Amino acid sequence: MKTNAEILNNYLGLLKNLSQETKLELIEKLAQSIKTGKKEKESRFEKSFGSWNSDKNPDQIINEIKGSRTFNREIESF
Repeated sequence: MKTNAEILNNYLGLLKNLSQETKLELIEKLAQSIKTGKKEKESRFEKSFGSWNSDKNPDQIINEIKGSRTFNREIESF
């Protein structure tokens, strides 16, 4: 497995022939991806622990779920 330094050196080898303007654009895009990437990761993490919003109490919700269940006990013939 390659180390981070080896990976970075490979990328630098690919990028060395780019113009200065292109390199600056790349730097800007990398910096922007770091800023937005951190915010996206935080919001995804926070969303994964969302709460249930309802005016009903837990017993009402449980009764509603149990009441909506349907059972089909008909045996189909072969």
